Parts: sequence; structure tokens; C-alpha cells
Amino acid sequence: MAEKKVVGMNAEELKAELIDLRKEQFNLRMQRGTGQLANPSRFKVVRRQIARIKTRMSEINRTVS
Repeated sequence: MAEKKVVGMNAEELKAELIDLRKEQFNLRMQRGTGQLANPSRFKVVRRQIARIKTRMSEINRTVS
């Protein structure tokens, strides 16, 4: 997900995307623990996407407050 896509999302869409990414992150951790992880580089991508979304959510909260 590109940063441009995150900037165009509203607060509800960001929350839904964050939940999906957290679930994916959890599943990746479980796969790593059981030795079934096929793509270890996905951790980095998911972690950065979560950071982008959380940053955008804090920007929205600062402008609203």
C-alpha cells in the first residue's frame, strides 16, 4: 500500500485497514513460530504499513482537536 493511498483514506477506513494488518502480522508470527513462513520479508512490509496508517491517524487526530 502506497502512502498516497493512505492519505486518501478517512478515519474509519484507516481503522479497518489497521485491524487487517494486525491480523496479518499475527498470522505471520504464528507461521514463523511453526516454521511454515514462506516469505520472511513480508514482516518488514506489514510493519511499515502499520506505521504509515498510525502516523496518518495521528495527523487526523491533531487536525480535529
